[in-house]
Amino acid sequence: IPEEQADKLLLASWGLPRAVLEKYHSLGVVQMFEWQAECLMLGRVLEGKNLVYSAPTSAGKTLVAELLILKRVLETRKKALLILPFVSVAKEKKSYLQ
Repeated sequence: IPEEQADKLLLASWGLPRAVLEKYHSLGVVQMFEWQAECLMLGRVLEGKNLVYSAPTSAGKTLVAELLILKRVLETRKKALLILPFVSVAKEKKSYLQ
């Protein structure tokens, strides 16, 4: 990420509501990795265009998906569908996103 866009690593730079930021902060998530911010800045991803990305397990893929979903839901006031691979993960995300 170019130095002039280093602020994009901070979650607070993405226009999320205070309650969402506080939840992430309470979990210790204040900023992203560079590759996560790069994903969000690619093309027209924030406008709803597709994004395909790959990273190892526990690398932070879910955060990218959550931020994209949250931004779109909050900006368009439409529903989103998040598909997860396991019931346990789905229950965890349900609790977390509420």
